[in-house]
This record gives sequence, C-alpha cells and structure tokens, in this order.
Amino acid sequence: MLKVFLASHAHLASGLKSSLLIFMSECPNLTTYDAYTYGDTTTVQEHLDAFYETVEEDDEVLLLSDIYGGSVNTVMCGYLDRPNTRLVTGVNLAFLIEVMAEDTLSDERLDQVIQNSRDFLRRVELDAPAATAAANSEDDFF
Repeated sequence: MLKVFLASHAHLASGLKSSLLIFMSECPNLTTYDAYTYGDTTTVQEHLDAFYETVEEDDEVLLLSDIYGGSVNTVMCGYLDRPNTRLVTGVNLAFLIEVMAEDTLSDERLDQVIQNSRDFLRRVELDAPAATAAANSEDDFF
C-alpha cells in the first residue's frame, strides 16, 4: 500500500489536504503535519517517527515537503535510507490529487506525475474578449 506523509511550514500541508478532500471523499493513507505552528512543540522528526510506526514491510512510502532545502525537507532527507521510501518536494495540489489516486507508484509513474504537476504551473494571459467573458463566468466551479 502507498502511504503518504505531507509536511510543510505552517498550514500548507493541512490546507492542501483540505483542498484535496473536495476532489476525493477520503484519504486514509495520507498523513499531514503542519510544522512550526503556534503552540506546537512537537518536531517533524517526532511526527515522522510516529508515521513510520504505522508503515508495514511491504508498504511504499512517499514523503512530501513544501520547499527544497527548507528545514522540513532537510529532516525528511534523513529518512531516505528507510525501505521503500521516496521524497518529493515542491508539491502542489495537482501533484497531490494525482498521487492520491494511485494504490502503488513506480518510479516511472512518480516521474510522470511530477512532470504533469509542473504543467499546471504556468502564466495565464487573456488573448481575446471571449476569454475574458469565460474567465468571469460564475457558472463553472472548476
């Protein structure tokens, strides 16, 4: 089974999960941790250690962090020597939706999901008056 641990500085991790739940009814294999929030005296390492207590020998683990080289990501790097563990940083909602739809995730599929999520990062420009009207439509939720 694929088990995912998403951690971020402040509330990005729980915010991404909240947004994800609009698209998916539940995500029992997703654990989130909002690091460095007011009043929280626990550490990323403590939460990762607790998470790994739930991981079984045949589980795949995907660690996700918000920013490459940040303190959360740096702590997660210390867990890359664990069996079946991979780490991706710079995650966005498009990436998370696609990952959470998977039961297992090969390296090739993970690379494809990363590329797909990069395609959602783009500058948007209006080309014509019709595009402006479509952009202002309140009829479309998505």
